[in-house]
Amino acid sequence: MQKMSKRKSSLLDETPGKRVRPADEEEEEGDENVDGRDQDDPLLTIQPLSAGDVVSDAGIVESITLKNFMCHSLLGPFAFGPNVNFVIGNNGSKLFFSVTGGKSAILTALIVALGGNAQATNRGSSLKGFVKEGESSADVSITLRNKGKDAYKPEVYGSSITVDLRITREGLRTYKLKTKMGQIVSTKKEELLCILDNFNIQVNNPVSILTQEMSKYFLHSKGEGDKYRFFMKATLLEQMREDYVYIKETKNITEEKVGQHSECLKDLKRKYLEKEDRYKSLGSVDEMHTKLVELQKQMAWALVLEMEREMEPLQEKLNTDKNSTKKYDDKVEEWMNKTEEAEKKYKAIQEQLEQITQQAQELQPTCATLKEEAQRRNTLLKSSEITVHRCRTNLKDLDRDRTQLSTRISDLRLSISQTTGAESQARTERVQEIESEIENLNHHISTLNQQIDQYQHACNRTREEKARMRKELDILHKSIAANQRNIQTLESSRSNRLRRFGEHMPALRNAIEEAHRRGQFRHMPRGPLGFLISLKDPEQALAIELCLKALMSAFTCDNYDDEKVLQGLMNRVFPTGRRPTIITSSFLPRVHDTRRRGVNHPDYPSVLQALEIEDPVVANCLIDQRSIESILLIKNRTEARRVMQGRNPPQNCIQAFSKDGDQVFTNRTYSADQTRANFLSGDVEEEIRHLQRELENQRGQESRFNQQLRKLDDDIKENEVLLRRAQGEQRHAKDKATKLQLELTDLKNVEEPQSEDLMPLEEDHQDIVSKIASKRTEYEEAKLQMADLKASYDKAEREYNQHKDRINTIAEEAETIKEELSKADQEVTKCRHHKKHYDDKRAVHLQNIQTLVNNLNSKEKELQDAITKASEISAERLEVRRTARSLESEINRLRVKISTQQEQQGDREEVVRQYLEAQVNYKNMAQQMKNLNSFIKSLDNVMNRRLQAYAELRRFLSARCKYYFDSMLAQRGYTGSMIFDHKNETLSISVQPGPGNKADLSDMRSLSGGERSFSTVCFVLSLWAFTEAPFRCLDEFDVYMDMVNRRISMDMMLKVSASQLYRQFIFLTPQNMGSLPVSKIIRILRLRDPERGQNTALGPANHENQ
Repeated sequence: MQKMSKRKSSLLDETPGKRVRPADEEEEEGDENVDGRDQDDPLLTIQPLSAGDVVSDAGIVESITLKNFMCHSLLGPFAFGPNVNFVIGNNGSKLFFSVTGGKSAILTALIVALGGNAQATNRGSSLKGFVKEGESSADVSITLRNKGKDAYKPEVYGSSITVDLRITREGLRTYKLKTKMGQIVSTKKEELLCILDNFNIQVNNPVSILTQEMSKYFLHSKGEGDKYRFFMKATLLEQMREDYVYIKETKNITEEKVGQHSECLKDLKRKYLEKEDRYKSLGSVDEMHTKLVELQKQMAWALVLEMEREMEPLQEKLNTDKNSTKKYDDKVEEWMNKTEEAEKKYKAIQEQLEQITQQAQELQPTCATLKEEAQRRNTLLKSSEITVHRCRTNLKDLDRDRTQLSTRISDLRLSISQTTGAESQARTERVQEIESEIENLNHHISTLNQQIDQYQHACNRTREEKARMRKELDILHKSIAANQRNIQTLESSRSNRLRRFGEHMPALRNAIEEAHRRGQFRHMPRGPLGFLISLKDPEQALAIELCLKALMSAFTCDNYDDEKVLQGLMNRVFPTGRRPTIITSSFLPRVHDTRRRGVNHPDYPSVLQALEIEDPVVANCLIDQRSIESILLIKNRTEARRVMQGRNPPQNCIQAFSKDGDQVFTNRTYSADQTRANFLSGDVEEEIRHLQRELENQRGQESRFNQQLRKLDDDIKENEVLLRRAQGEQRHAKDKATKLQLELTDLKNVEEPQSEDLMPLEEDHQDIVSKIASKRTEYEEAKLQMADLKASYDKAEREYNQHKDRINTIAEEAETIKEELSKADQEVTKCRHHKKHYDDKRAVHLQNIQTLVNNLNSKEKELQDAITKASEISAERLEVRRTARSLESEINRLRVKISTQQEQQGDREEVVRQYLEAQVNYKNMAQQMKNLNSFIKSLDNVMNRRLQAYAELRRFLSARCKYYFDSMLAQRGYTGSMIFDHKNETLSISVQPGPGNKADLSDMRSLSGGERSFSTVCFVLSLWAFTEAPFRCLDEFDVYMDMVNRRISMDMMLKVSASQLYRQFIFLTPQNMGSLPVSKIIRILRLRDPERGQNTALGPANHENQ
C-alpha cells in the first residue's frame, strides 16, 4: 500500500506544469515526441511490454459523432486513443429530455449504434426517445478500427469501418456500413452483427460497458441474487444458460411434432402412391412417343455431359498430383540424405568397435603367452624351492657327520692333550667352540634370510589385497548411494508415481498443464512416455524398460514451437543435471498401421503387443523412435537365441529381449547390466523391501570390508615390525660371525704336534668341512636362484595382470561403443523406415498419376464415341439439366405405358392437380420428418456439450474472479471474500476495509459510499481479467469515492490498461483528471459545461483532446 502511494506521488511530481492542448496540436506533436517520451513514460514503465504485446488494430473505437441525439444538435467528432481515454465534463441536468451531459450521450450512442436496445442504456424505454425534440431523426456515426489479423473483410472495408445509425421519430432505425473512403457496403443489421461477432464487441455486457445506472444498481443492491445475476450476465454464463433452456424447450417441441407427424406421413405416402398411379396412366400414345423421342435426344447428350463432368475432376486431380510430385521427391531425398548420414555414423562406430575388438583380439595371444610364462616361472620357482629344501637337508646331514667326527677328534686330542699340555688343550677347545658358534650363526643367518623374504612377500601381498579391497569398497559405496536414492524415489512415488521418473518430474508436468491452460501450446505435450504406458505381463518389465531406455523419461511435441515452450519449462524446472529428451513429431489421432512391417509370432508378443497404450500419440512415438512393433519379447534367453539366431529368424523382427534383459540380434547378443526394473515395476512396497534388503546386505559387506581392511593394516604393520627386527638380527649375526672367523683363523695358524692317528680323521673332517662349505655355497646359490625366480615370477604375474586389466579396459570401452552402435543402428532403422515410407508413398503417387492418365485417355476415347452417337441422334447439341439415370428411368416407364392401352381416362387436370398436390405434401412431410429427426440428434449432442462446458466454465470463472478480487482489494490493504452458491444462485461479497482478519469481514451494504465504489471497481476489474472485448467503458465509476479510494482505483485501472495495450479503455467521469500522469497511451476528452435551460447541442469545438 505504501509502495503504490509513493509511486503515485512521484507521478504527480513529474508533471507539475501539464497543460491542456487541443486535439489538432496533439496530433501535430505526437509523432515528434514518440521516441523521446517512451523512455520517460511513467505508465509504460509500470509494467514493461513483453515481446508478444502489440497495440490493438481491430474493433477499437476511433471516433464517434452525434447529431440531433438526445439533447445535442451536434456533438463530436470525438477522436479516441487506442488505449486509455478519459471523457471529462460536468454532469448535466437530471431532466432527461432537457439537458443531458455529453458523457452519457456518448455512452448511450455507443450502445444504441452497436445494436443495443434502449433498455440497455437505462436512458429510455424506446429508441424514438433519443431523437432531439423538434427534429425528425437522430444520427450517430461510429468509426471502428479494422487493422491486424482480426480485421473484418479488410479487402472490402479497408483500415476502418464506419457505422452510421439513423433513428426516426417513429422509433425505426437504419444502418449504413461504410468503408474508410465513405462507400456504403451494406445496410443490413446482419452484417453489423457479423462485424460485432468478429470483433467480440458485447454492448449489453455490463463488464464491457458499465453504465452509471448499472453501477448504482450494483452498489445499492441488497440481494445476493442480484450480484450473482450481475456476475452471470457479465461472464455471459446467463446467455449460455438461456440458450440451454431454449434448446431443451425446442427439443421437446420437436419431439412432439415428430410423434404427431409420423402417422400422418404414412397416410400421405399411401395417397401419393395412389395419385401417382392415376397420373402415370394419363397421356396419349402420340404424346408419349413425342416425349420419348425428346428424352432419347436428351439422353444421348446427357451421357456426353456426364462423361465431360467425370473428366473434369480427373483432370484437376491429375494436375494437382503432378504439382505435388516434387513434395514427395523432396521428402525422399531428405530421408535418403539422413539415411546416408546415419549409415556413415553407424559404419564409423562399427569400425571403431572393430578396431577395439581387434585390439582386444591382438592382446589375447600376448595375454595367453604371459599367462603361460607366469605358470612356467612358477613351475621353475617350485623346482628351485625343492632344490633349496634338498640342499638344506644335505647340509643338516653333513653337519651331523661333522659333529660326530669332531667328537672323535676331540676324544683323540683329549688323549693327546694330556701330553701336549694345558695350552694346546685350551686352544683346541676354543677352536671347537668358535667353529660351533660360526656354524650356529650361519644357520641363524640363513633362517633370517628366509624370514626376511617371507615378511617382504607377505607385506607386498597384503598391500595388493588392500588395494583390491579398497577398489571393491568404492564400488560398493556407489551402489549403496544409488540404492538409497532409489529407495527415496520409490517412497515418494507411493503417492505420486511420477517421482519414479525424477524428483522434478511432477513439477514439470504441472508446469506443462498450466502452460496448456494458458494456451501456450497448440497441442499439449505427452510425457514422460514411460508414465503413459502399462504392462500386460509384469514379468516383462525389465525387458521393456531396457528396450525403451531413454524413451521412458522422454517427452513428445507436435511442432517445434511447442518444443521451444517445453524447453523453456525444462530450463526452469531442471536448473542442473540431465533433462528429458524432447521428440518432435506431428500428433495423429490414430495409431500407425503396423500390420505390414510389424512382427507377428504365434508364440511370443512384440513390445507393442505387450503394452497397453491409451494415447495414440504415445504409441506412434514409440513406433517411430524404437520400432516396438518389430521387437519380440521371449522370456527364456536360450529360446531367444534359438529363435533369433536360427536359420529362419522371424520376419520383420530386428531384435529380441529376454526376461532378464538380454538383447539378442541375429548375429550377436548383449547381456544386461541391470537386474531390476526402475520405472515399470508394479509392486512399490515389494520393490522398496527388496532394495532395503539389498542395502542391508551391502552395509554388511561394507562392515566386513572395513574389518578386513583394518586386519590387513594390522598385518602390514606387524610384518613390517618383524621385517625390521629380522634385518637387525641379520646384521648383528653377520658381524659376530666375521669376528669369530678371524679369531678361528688365528688359532688355526698356531702349529702344534699332531698324532698320526688324528691325520685321517682330520682329513675326513676337513673333507666334510669342505663339503659343508661347498654345499652351503650351493645352498646359497640355490636360495639366490630361488629369489631370482621369485622376482621373475612376480614380474611375470604383474605383467599378466596389467595386460589383463588393459583387456578389461578395452572391453569396457567396447561396451560403451556397443551402446552407441545400438543407438546408431536404431537411427539407421528409423531413417530407412521413413525413407521406405516416402518411397512407397511416392511410388503409389506415381502409380495413381499413371492410372489417372490411362483413365483420362480411355474416358476421352469413350467421350468421342458418345459425341458421335449423340450427333447421329440429334445433330444439334442440347442443354440437358437432368441426369442420364433419371432420363433412362423415365424412358423405360414411357415404353411400358406405350405398350399398354389406357382403358380408362378421367379428368386430366384434376388428376394432375391431385397428383402434384399429393406429391408436394408427401415430400414436404418426409423432408420435415428427416430434418426434425436430425435436429433432435443434433440438439442432444449440443445439450450435453453445453451442459458440461457450462458447469466447467462457471467453476473456472468463479475461481478466477475470487483470485483477482482478492488481489485488487489487497492493493488498498482491504481483505474480502466471495462465496458463490451456484445451487441457490447467490453471490455473497464481504469486504473488510483496512487490516483485519477473516472473521471481521462485513457485507458491502455496511461500507461507506467510497468503499463500496472501490469494491465495485475491484469487482469489475476482476471480471475484466477473463472477459474478452476490444474496448471497455466505465461511466462515473468514482462518483461515490473519496480521494484515497479514487486515487488507488485510478492507479489500478491505469496499471491494468498499461498491461493491456491491446485493449481500449473509455472512462467517463465528472472529476478533474489533472493528477493524471503524462503518457502517450492516455487521451483526455474534455467537454464544456452544459448551459442550463438551453436545448442547443454542443458543436464539434465543445471538446478538446488533452
